[in-house]
Amino acid sequence: MSLPLEPQDAQQTVGFANALDAVIDRTIAVKRLVGAVVLIAQDGDIVYSRTAGLADRERGQAMAEDTIFRLASITKPIVTIAAMRLVEEGRIGLDDPVTKWLPDFRPRLADGTESVIVIQHLLTHTSGLSYGFTEEDGPYARAGISDGLDQPGLPIGENLKRLASAPLLFAPGSNWQYSLAIDVIGGVIEKETGSSLGEAVARLVTEPLGLADTAFAVRDRDRLAAAYMSASPQPERMGKEASVRALTGFVRFAPDRIFDPNSYHSGGAGMAGTAGEVLAVLETIRKGGAPLLSSETVKTMMADQANGVRQPLDPGVGFGFGWAVVTDPVAAQVPWSKGTIRWGGAYGHSWFVDPTKNLSVVALTNTALEGMWGQFTVDLRDAIYTAL
Repeated sequence: MSLPLEPQDAQQTVGFANALDAVIDRTIAVKRLVGAVVLIAQDGDIVYSRTAGLADRERGQAMAEDTIFRLASITKPIVTIAAMRLVEEGRIGLDDPVTKWLPDFRPRLADGTESVIVIQHLLTHTSGLSYGFTEEDGPYARAGISDGLDQPGLPIGENLKRLASAPLLFAPGSNWQYSLAIDVIGGVIEKETGSSLGEAVARLVTEPLGLADTAFAVRDRDRLAAAYMSASPQPERMGKEASVRALTGFVRFAPDRIFDPNSYHSGGAGMAGTAGEVLAVLETIRKGGAPLLSSETVKTMMADQANGVRQPLDPGVGFGFGWAVVTDPVAAQVPWSKGTIRWGGAYGHSWFVDPTKNLSVVALTNTALEGMWGQFTVDLRDAIYTAL
């Protein structure tokens, strides 16, 4: 039974909601986003829930709390949790070489030297692998490597073969580069379990949590948000294929990829789900991992496991298993507490968990890349901490 709010608490709650509503309303009004679902939990209770804008502008379909989104890299923490469950079961070792499961996966350094990639290198993005979107016309593009968001119908074996043909950027463990590593982890999970990645993730993660919509397929297409990309004067709807400038290259999307049963289950980008179910996964981690993982495993996952090699690239921020970790808020120039974990998704998503404040925040949008790293993410974060 919930206790009635004291007058001061009620005023704070209204002020908190008004501050966040203002950010969301303003962002949609100036056409930086088409639609969004924002959920915030503190101390295990939902303290803010908002649907805004349109899930499908052309159909006039309003955003709803149960709208399904293509999750892109929000897939990564879910697949990482599945991998860590297998680690706890003793079926995968963090120091095991990837070739134990994928004997042909032997990418080499640029000078032809073969290096040993172990599971921990993959989980922390210190393997020397990369993503195609970080280059305009480099080895990944020439090899036809999929980033897990494009090339519908591509089998995982073929993509891993192409990935292994491209040179490593550095010796495993010596540097940090966001990469297709979790797609490789997906291949490892498939080999270890003898099932598709989707079946393994269902058994290891989503079914124990009672999640119905988080999967490598879309259960109800009528609830799926359309995909848009930032443009002027308003976001442009993605077609069968779309390219969005990101850093030194382009993120290439094929929104219908998830409808093709022959598309490999991309451990880094292939799932769909709702904001509520993403929040359920994050809250499971914030609360200590049960019923999925032990508290000791979660503690390990939420600590910087990249041996500090990411810090020069992003001061004050390291990388654990499945997410970035704020190690020094002052150096990072962020309001997050030390130990906050966070990441996003290229279709337009951001999330963070601040364990000091018992706070979990999920913001799913249908607009790339504004909803992942645009001004909206900064405005929303700052409004939350100012209101708190």
